[in-house]
Amino acid sequence: MQTVWQQRLSQQHKHRPNDNRSPWQVDRSRIIHAAAFRRLQAKTQIMAIGVNDFYRTRLTHSLEVSQIGSGLLLHLKIENPEFEHFPSTSLIETLCLAHDIGHPPFGHGGETALNYLMRDHGGFEGNAQTLRIVSKLEPYSKGFGMNLTRRTLLGFVKYPAIIDTLWFNKPTHDSKQRFIKANDWLPAKGVYHCDKDVFDWIISPFSEQDQKLLQQHQVIDQYRCKTQFKSLDCAIMELADDIAYAVHDLEDAIATDTLTYSDWTLYAQPKLAALNSPWLDANLDKISERLFSRDEALRKDAIGELVNLFIVNSALSVQNPDFESPLLKYSVTLDEEFSDILDILKIFVFERLIREPKMQQIEFSGQNLLIDLFRALASDPMRLLPYTTQEQYQLAQSEQMQMRVLADYLSGMTDEHARRTHKRLFASE
Repeated sequence: MQTVWQQRLSQQHKHRPNDNRSPWQVDRSRIIHAAAFRRLQAKTQIMAIGVNDFYRTRLTHSLEVSQIGSGLLLHLKIENPEFEHFPSTSLIETLCLAHDIGHPPFGHGGETALNYLMRDHGGFEGNAQTLRIVSKLEPYSKGFGMNLTRRTLLGFVKYPAIIDTLWFNKPTHDSKQRFIKANDWLPAKGVYHCDKDVFDWIISPFSEQDQKLLQQHQVIDQYRCKTQFKSLDCAIMELADDIAYAVHDLEDAIATDTLTYSDWTLYAQPKLAALNSPWLDANLDKISERLFSRDEALRKDAIGELVNLFIVNSALSVQNPDFESPLLKYSVTLDEEFSDILDILKIFVFERLIREPKMQQIEFSGQNLLIDLFRALASDPMRLLPYTTQEQYQLAQSEQMQMRVLADYLSGMTDEHARRTHKRLFASE
């Protein structure tokens, strides 16, 4: 018997004789075969695409997140055999595989650019775009995207509130200044107002109390609020993503000499040594030596040990006892000792790799390239857009939805596609 969480936005009438797959396995298949998933192979993770074939792309990153997510779920199930509300392995793999498909070309630089351009039209945010792709844009069905199950869609809602409700003091930009200040235009994280119908359908099985509590948010800076809660499934996916980001992206940086042992000893090792951590007291020197060893096998072993360390020190926890549904009441957390270690690794990767000036220059270039493209396409859309996108633009019933069509089109581009399009429009040769 189909449960409320196995329901789909559109009734299905598929001719699939003897299809023995579960609804969650069907969802995973739809992700794997989606064009939006394939495009991740040509979108930046941290390092620029095409510079070195060793670097992770968003596709290989997503595969690793999926593997870590499966490991986390297995560990949690073993530790909590009485808990009956864990997702299936296929569902977690689906969330992990597709968690980044809404991210535009050029990483967070592209996201910032599109959010600035959409500032008066509902904003732009990678997680909101992921939900939009899987529920509306991907052409598996007419108007319902991949037509995934309700519980799978719930897992994609990382920030469960409408973006328009999360801004309380929007930044401004002096039109005389050619370039925007990126930190001012970091997106508020939530769901687009134009996708409120999908969001309302996803959370409709919850009680009114749970729906209200789920959408609670708090101020995080002078411009934005941020939601406080997410579903258990989403929390498992998010932790898997954090582990992959902190450990596997660190591996990329070490292997390519982007981060050196000197960087480690100056910026990461002292912070780690200062933690009250029995594990680090016994292992920091050894793990540091192996991470920066010229013996690749030793380095891989250290990376694997760190991933395992975070998985086995995760636990099922109560997110907020006021939630009625176990899908919302419970979450996954790391033991404080290992959460502190993970945070330092994430900060090290962010400050010494992502915020490194050369990396930021690459991000800045992509950011402004997307601004150029958006403005050009918006100036004469029925001349410059592809035929299929022209049709969507004509069907849009307001200026806000027309601008959303442009954002959907540009955010779906790979890095190289965006560069080639920019060259056709702006190159002097």
